[in-house]
Amino acid sequence: MGGGKRKGRSPEAGGSTEGKLPQKKFYRARAHSNPLNDSHFPVPLSPTYVPWSAHFPAFFPSTPVPAVPLPASCSTPTSSPAPTAASSSGVPVEPPAVRFADVGCGFGGLLVKLAPLYPDTLMLGMELRDKVSEYVRERIGALRVAHPGQYGNVSVMRSNAMKYLPNLFVKGQLTKMFFLFPDPHFKEKNHRRRIITHALLAEYAYCLAPGGRLYTITDVAELGEWMRTTLEQHPLFQPLTPEELAADPVVALLDTSSEEGQKVERNQGQTHRAIFKRVAYSD
Repeated sequence: MGGGKRKGRSPEAGGSTEGKLPQKKFYRARAHSNPLNDSHFPVPLSPTYVPWSAHFPAFFPSTPVPAVPLPASCSTPTSSPAPTAASSSGVPVEPPAVRFADVGCGFGGLLVKLAPLYPDTLMLGMELRDKVSEYVRERIGALRVAHPGQYGNVSVMRSNAMKYLPNLFVKGQLTKMFFLFPDPHFKEKNHRRRIITHALLAEYAYCLAPGGRLYTITDVAELGEWMRTTLEQHPLFQPLTPEELAADPVVALLDTSSEEGQKVERNQGQTHRAIFKRVAYSD
């Protein structure tokens, strides 16, 4: 592909300034990435250093933000901590915080569906593949332009959830985490790369508030059984009851909100869910 400007894109990599959605054909990427490889992108020193005001400018009206709709990446460890907002009386107030995390968000289908369903909740998509995260960034930017006042509560960050969750979220910050159609890593020697493991569940439990929910879905039966069994065996998680599942509006979105889920539906494939909640702290 040539080096000319892509149609419909801003030269600032901030999405279409005219509200035109980006075209996937310009963002070709591998289906999956090896999460154990070293990645070359900035990582914040701690959650304090993440420039949340740049990701969600509509929720930080008193904080100056860049002109582009979304930042390309999080801040470097050498940057200053994000400023604390202040009320009209000058008293510092707690800034809004991300509550939903879509791990391996793909092309952002779930985020786009959830945005109007929870308009006051900040949600972050995490994606390791650079081209895909760029696409989601531009997609959200275009939606914000095309629908003023909407989609300001969703954003995306290129990051590796297997390594950097504690760099982004404090203890008990999240209320929902999503793992939709993750890489099955079929070979036994690659099972350590799976996004649901006993060790990683400890980190997810750290980030989730008591009662927070963890959603998984896959079209691979063996992986579905792996994720369910791993969650059942972890002392900090328990499955939702049938009543809780029926009352949760998010459950209905899991199958077809993502592009991968839509592909499974077109092929008339079966899906396997495992939805659990974080048990209350004992301390």
